[in-house]
Amino acid sequence: MRILFVSHCFPPAGRPLANVGGMQRVATELYQALDGHRALEVEPLILRSTWRWTHILTAPFLTKALYQIRKKAREGSIDAVVFSSMVTGSLAVGLRAELAKHNIPMAVIAHGQDVTLPFKPYQWLVPKTFDALDAVLPVSSATGQACLKRGLSPSKLSVVPNGVDLSRFGQPTDKHAARLALLDELDAETLPPTSPEDGLLLCSVGRHVERKGFEWFIDNVMPLLPSNVHYWLAGTGPETARLEQAIENNQLNGRVRLLGRISEERLRKLYRGSDLFVMPNIPVAGDMEGFGVVMLEAGLCGLPTVAAGLEGITDVITDGENGHLVESGNAWEFSERILHYHKRTDRLEEASTKAAEHTSNRFSWAAIADRYVQVINSLVHPSLAPTGDGAMGDGASEPTVLDEESSWLSDE
Repeated sequence: MRILFVSHCFPPAGRPLANVGGMQRVATELYQALDGHRALEVEPLILRSTWRWTHILTAPFLTKALYQIRKKAREGSIDAVVFSSMVTGSLAVGLRAELAKHNIPMAVIAHGQDVTLPFKPYQWLVPKTFDALDAVLPVSSATGQACLKRGLSPSKLSVVPNGVDLSRFGQPTDKHAARLALLDELDAETLPPTSPEDGLLLCSVGRHVERKGFEWFIDNVMPLLPSNVHYWLAGTGPETARLEQAIENNQLNGRVRLLGRISEERLRKLYRGSDLFVMPNIPVAGDMEGFGVVMLEAGLCGLPTVAAGLEGITDVITDGENGHLVESGNAWEFSERILHYHKRTDRLEEASTKAAEHTSNRFSWAAIADRYVQVINSLVHPSLAPTGDGAMGDGASEPTVLDEESSWLSDE
């Protein structure tokens, strides 16, 4: 089965940190998983760009992609088209008539904010895009509900979660040794004193935006926790200055640290050297948490998550298996869950083992790719219907790319 994989959010070749985020990570890793699947031949049509240039280059990329997809359909070189987000999925409106003539189905992966973005012209386009597509594959039940709310036919809906690369962070290391490695690296940069070796280290990773709840957590939960509970945040964003002010207001300079954007190696050390991952999201109109890939990364490293039971997070965390779900905005419940592990090495070790096993067993990209193939195959061969819990209720090729240094599409 020959599929065309269309994405506008790949980082430049050899520069993975130049365009990083949940959607970007999912697009690149899903492509790799599909490309390696025995049942598929995958041809990618992608935009490679830094984060800064993506918004500028997306429009010309979509224009060129529209032409390229029509051309491939007429040539009969593809059996189906998979769009990596609703942004590229919007091309289905202009492609519907042409691809229908050639019996080529189109599917899109819906992440969350690419469905709920509160921009009237975009929201006008969303239901038209749904109508033009043959299948919509939201990454969580919450994203699926957002799609249904905007007019998607339930018959087109199949929920397929995100996955994680099991080889990405290497083999687990001793927790104490991992903590020392993390502290040694930061101390070598002459940063202020870090968390004590025997303290409880919480961490979060993500863009500093309101829905992540980082400011709320600093203001409301950290003051409830003992002085040897520390909180480190990796990432940057428009709310960074507010986080710095919250740290200052609560006199938490010695316990809460903003690490900024960090390398893949430091991210590994942060996951391995921390005790608990925190996902303290709060509801924000038009800006939902569609899934939360960072929780899979943390779980893969043996880091259980304490998370708000909100939106797509509930599809990632199974309470008692890879973490705990608590009520969003309930500071006392967050503090109690965290204190359950305070000075309890035995509980942390048990939770760490369960989180790693649960993540590996349930969210490997190999298993997720099988679910995508099942749904796509049912579109190409309508007599084959997908089974299992997807619905609510070897060929390689070089990518077609539009780099930020160029203004044209080329097959490399």
